[in-house]
Amino acid sequence: MVSQINGSVVKAFQILQLFEPGRPELTAAIAAEKLGMNMVTAHRFLRTLELTGAVVAVSRGAYQLGFTLVDLGERAANQTNLSNVVQPVLEDLTATVEESSMASLFDGEKAVCIARAVAARPLFVDVKKGSRLEAYCTAHGKLWLAHLPEDQLARYLDTVELRPMNSSRSITREELVEELASVRAEGLSFNRGEREAEINAVAVPVLSRSGKMICGISVFGATGRMTDAAMQSFIAPMRSAAARVEALLYGPGAAATSSSESGIDT
Repeated sequence: MVSQINGSVVKAFQILQLFEPGRPELTAAIAAEKLGMNMVTAHRFLRTLELTGAVVAVSRGAYQLGFTLVDLGERAANQTNLSNVVQPVLEDLTATVEESSMASLFDGEKAVCIARAVAARPLFVDVKKGSRLEAYCTAHGKLWLAHLPEDQLARYLDTVELRPMNSSRSITREELVEELASVRAEGLSFNRGEREAEINAVAVPVLSRSGKMICGISVFGATGRMTDAAMQSFIAPMRSAAARVEALLYGPGAAATSSSESGIDT
């Protein structure tokens, strides 16, 4: 049985997604061009979205996003506790790689553990929920720094003291900035004994559909087991875990995006 998908709802969300960085305003002409619809239909969609408060008119024929979406976003954030979403994903990840894992948020200064899963080993490394970890010398922290806007990263670097956490390694501002550029490009961050000499970690980001970082996911453990080869082998299951979190937060996404797809009811 073919499931019925309302194409008008899909199209409305496609229009809302046209509000991108650098395009704060939208017209029927832009919507028609980008989505291959006629002007009358594009105008009707925008007027309907205006009626719901999803967009607001700022001049004749031009619209911006409305605060109804802000209200809905706040409700979604309050109703969906991120740590509860991430926890089962971490448990499955740890069961797969047989090392501890954690997820983090960023408080503007340090990475904060919001969930973790402990490896089933007689001896294991653990990080308590709520722990705050220095950003410049941890895998999670470097992920967050790499995803900061340039002005925020500059403020962080102006205020933080890049002091070595142990005798294994010190880092200069220039070296950190260079490393962060690599982290940003690869979507991958390492901690090779920089915070605690006996602990290594590898981390990947969970991203929003606009490319902003939602949280970080890492696998960490004793340096004797967390070799470079081992950490490389963990990257694929970690990226799968990140994709699973994204799917849990956003839903699987509409595979059908136009009325030409089977099952769409316009």
